[in-house]
Amino acid sequence: MSPLLPALLILIFTISTTHASPSASEEVRDVTGKKLLSGTNYYIVPVNGGGGLGFGRDEHSECPLHVVNRKIDGWDGVPVQFLPVNPKKGMVRVSTDLNVKSDTDTSCDPMVVWKISSFGHNVNHYFVTTGGSEGNPSCGTLDNWFKIEKYEDDYKLMYCPSVCKSRKKIICQNIGIEVNDDGEGLLALSSKPFKVKFKKV
Repeated sequence: MSPLLPALLILIFTISTTHASPSASEEVRDVTGKKLLSGTNYYIVPVNGGGGLGFGRDEHSECPLHVVNRKIDGWDGVPVQFLPVNPKKGMVRVSTDLNVKSDTDTSCDPMVVWKISSFGHNVNHYFVTTGGSEGNPSCGTLDNWFKIEKYEDDYKLMYCPSVCKSRKKIICQNIGIEVNDDGEGLLALSSKPFKVKFKKV
């Protein structure tokens, strides 16, 4: 046997496993088929129609604001930017931790970054709100990190952060819709996904 054969087999194995690595995940695409770019404004559009995403107040407090789905025909919502924890060539990829940010100035926040917050008597009841902070991936910023995942022919949002290497159990759930008493759809952790697509502003 040639002494070069074992080295060649190791090289082939290394190349094949590198290409199969989860870090080489596919890019997220917008409604036109173009790659989503980090730091670029997009609308998060519900696949089944019914307006876009904006902000609403909780009945018990002024701040933070809830992220809500407002069913207003012809309204695409408030633009957001996706900021991956490790941007590669400026692309947004599936299954990657990212911040979701809007430059919309509100009475609560001059720059809106999404986070997960618990409300009410049930501490295991979590909603998507404003009041998050950008960057600084760590166990101390777990609430601020979301993911985009493929869902059927489109996408869904998830809360399943990977930025903390602690052994404690991390919540991993879909971002869905919970309708409040006013008929407003609040983004919340849910077993039922909220199917979306992305439209460049």
